[in-house]
Amino acid sequence: MVDFLIYLGLWNLLVFITYGIDKRRAVRGQWRISEKSLLLIAVFFGGFGAFIAGKFFHHKTRKWYFQATWYLGMGLTLGLAYLVWKYLS
Repeated sequence: MVDFLIYLGLWNLLVFITYGIDKRRAVRGQWRISEKSLLLIAVFFGGFGAFIAGKFFHHKTRKWYFQATWYLGMGLTLGLAYLVWKYLS
């Protein structure tokens, strides 16, 4: 279980960094990470990292579908963590 939590933490950190890179590129007017990619990583890999990054970097906070995706990703992460805790510990 501890390994799983470490994995989740590191993966959410990676998602956080990805959102930060996209925000930095947006400010500089450079090529950006597609919205589709940002949404997919938020849902399947890091809802918490995406949510925190959105608030921290003030990035994609006005788009309702990003907020919905962040909450969906957090719910999926919590559900997966519960299943891992229940069946693997």
